[in-house]
This record gives sequence, C-alpha cells and structure tokens, in this order.
Amino acid sequence: MKVSVIGCGYLGAVHASAMADLGHEVVGVDVDQRKIDALSAALPPFFEPGLPEILASASESGKLRFSIDISAVADATVHFIAVGTPQTQGSAAADMTYVEAALDGLLPHLKPGDLVVGKSTVPVGTAQKLADVIEASGTGASLAWNPEFLREGFAVQDTLTPDRLVYGVENDSATEILDEVYADALSKGTPRIVTDFATAELVKVAANAFLATKISFINAMAEISEVVGADVTQLADAIGHDVRIGRKFLNAGIGFGGGCLPKDIRAFAARAEELGRGESVAFLKQVDAINLRRRQRVIDLALNEFGGSVVGKRIAVLGLTFKPASDDVRDSPALDVAVQLHGLGAEVVATDPQGIENARLRHPQLTYVDAASEALTGADLVLLVTEWDEYKNLSAQTTGELVQNRTIIDGRNVLDAGIWRSNDWKYIGLGRP
Repeated sequence: MKVSVIGCGYLGAVHASAMADLGHEVVGVDVDQRKIDALSAALPPFFEPGLPEILASASESGKLRFSIDISAVADATVHFIAVGTPQTQGSAAADMTYVEAALDGLLPHLKPGDLVVGKSTVPVGTAQKLADVIEASGTGASLAWNPEFLREGFAVQDTLTPDRLVYGVENDSATEILDEVYADALSKGTPRIVTDFATAELVKVAANAFLATKISFINAMAEISEVVGADVTQLADAIGHDVRIGRKFLNAGIGFGGGCLPKDIRAFAARAEELGRGESVAFLKQVDAINLRRRQRVIDLALNEFGGSVVGKRIAVLGLTFKPASDDVRDSPALDVAVQLHGLGAEVVATDPQGIENARLRHPQLTYVDAASEALTGADLVLLVTEWDEYKNLSAQTTGELVQNRTIIDGRNVLDAGIWRSNDWKYIGLGRP
C-alpha cells in the first residue's frame, strides 16, 4: 500500500521504517529539516535497537523516503498521524497542537477513500472531533484510531510483531484497509480488536495507567518494607507467582520516567476531570506522587551516608536514561537524581552507554564521562540508577579497587547484595534490609 506517516519522531520514524520493511511504499513527513536529513541518510536521530537496520534496508529498497513537504503525501491512501502530545505547559492536560496541525496539513491532500489513522496518544474524545473535521472538509476521506503500544528498546519488534492490534473505526471499509496494512501480523495470529473511537483511545491510556499503578504499588510496598525490615524483592517474587498479579513490572526501585508514562497518566487524570469523573482516576495522583518520592528517597539515602551533606563528595552516577536500551532522558529519574545531588553541592560524575549527549543538552552543569570506570575512580558513593547490563554485571571486587569508599545505592535492586557485601561493600537497596 501507499502510506504516509506524519511526524517522524520516535513513534513516527519507527512506524514508517517498519511499514516499509513490511513492503509498503512509505513517505515520512516532518517539519524538522535536520531530522528529515538524518532519516533520509538512513541515520536514526535517536537510539533504538534494530532501527538502523530496517531504516537502511527500507531506504535502499526505495520503499521509504522522507520529506519536509506535506504535499509528498498526495499519492498515499493511508495517512498515519504520529506526532507528539506533550504535557501542556502549566497544566497536566495533553497539548493537542501538533495533532491538530498535522490534520490541517493533510486536509488539502486527502482524496475520496483515503484513511487517516491516528497513532498518537490523545485524550478520549479527540478522534470523534477529528472525524467531524474530516467529514466537514468534503474530501471523502475517513478516520480510524489505531493506538501504538511501543516499548522503548523493543519498538521495532513491537511494530513488526505486535501483541495486539486495536482498530477504532466507524465503518467496515476502514477495517478492511487496516487489515491490508497489517496483513503480515494478522497472518501470524496477532489478536485484533475492532471497536469504536472512544474505546480505542482509552485502551492506550488505560494500559499506561495500569502499568504505572503496578510499579507504584510495589514501590509503596518498598516504603513499608524499609520500615519493618522486610525485603521487597522477595515480596515481589512471592506475590508475582499469583497468576492474577504476575511478576512483570513488579520491580521496586527509583521509579518510572520517560516521555510517555508520566505525562500520559497526568493527561488521563486531567481529561477525567474535564469529563466530570475525576474521582474515577483520582488514585493516579497518588501513583504519580509515590513515583516521585522514590527519587527523593535515593537522595535522602545519599545524604544520610554523609551526615546530611554531600558538599564536595564525589558521587558516581551510573545511568542517565529512564530505562536501558534507550537514549531517552525525558523525565528520567536517574538524571533527576544526578541534577538534584549536584544542586546540593556534590561532585557528580555521570555516565551512560547512550544517554550522555541528550543529558548534556538538558543539564550541561553535570560532569559526564564515557566509561563507567572513569566515573567510579575515586568515588565516595556509587549510585546505580539505570539498569544497563554493563552496570548489573559490574564486578564488586574490581569496582572496589576503583572507588574511594565502598558504598553503593542500588536504585534498581538489580545487584546481588550478598556478593557485594562479601566484598566489603556497604550495599543499600530500596525496600531491602
């Protein structure tokens, strides 16, 4: 099929590349010339495993091209809107400016039978408003809502082999077109849910709200565990065996971050307030509060190690991104902790396999080094705050030979406390005795 993707950020670049990899003819459009130039040269403007390979192969095949000119979509019949919906400044609500601008740009180029497909995470009710705009335009096009469920670090896999497909549609024609777009996944048995606009919109925000709640729940249990001397990791193992609960996303630590989960739960709560049902998701404010408390807990633990002041203390911060296999530092707990400790007078030396440049753009005041060994050398305290494999697999003995003081705060509870303590380390976990 001939497909356009409006917005070539994280979601759009991955989706466009994956659609071309599946054999569709794809044009990606974005207003950022530097981004378009990079993608046109098969150079992803962000780190995502697997993306360089499919971007290069799709570009070489001629199936994928990029443009800054919206008129490049004219030949396409399926138009994906994949622009960002950031948190509005001064409000928890989602900013719909980019979604509205994308549709405004598309309208002059739509033809009878075209399908506009929303991928962006939006407040419930948005799709119907956009559908009304398309109908009023007299173009003969229609709208579908097809939420994305990408995990950073696994986005290519999640697009090529999704665990489910959700269509929010108003007619059978839209379903047939989407079935053709996703023919490969459907042929492999991917579950497909065909529903209305509102349900399709809610699926995405409800999923994110549930995951955020699960993470904050176990972090709340970590807070209790610290008071009574229990081990939250063993607690999670025990309750995780219950099939009604499950072990995934039940890891206590410094909390969640990134460009999606925090802003999506805030926007969901804000939209519920607008609908007069704020009490239905009022718990999300506590979910958010618990999550933010975990960052402060790490800072408090660091302060406690030095009698209440970290002034002049060299602190090695291992990790800057909000999760491994990503270079995303948006709302990153790891970067937030590093910045706050620097503000308290510590000599923060931070490192990360992929996130240094993005972190430096946001917070140039920190000291960044490429190698973990350099960050660790002479450290008075070590913080492990992003669970990259190279940090999880650090040798307690070798690391101990580099630092000034053998104290480590494991902000992700990924190290073997017994091994580190047996190597004369003071090991501090979150919610662990």
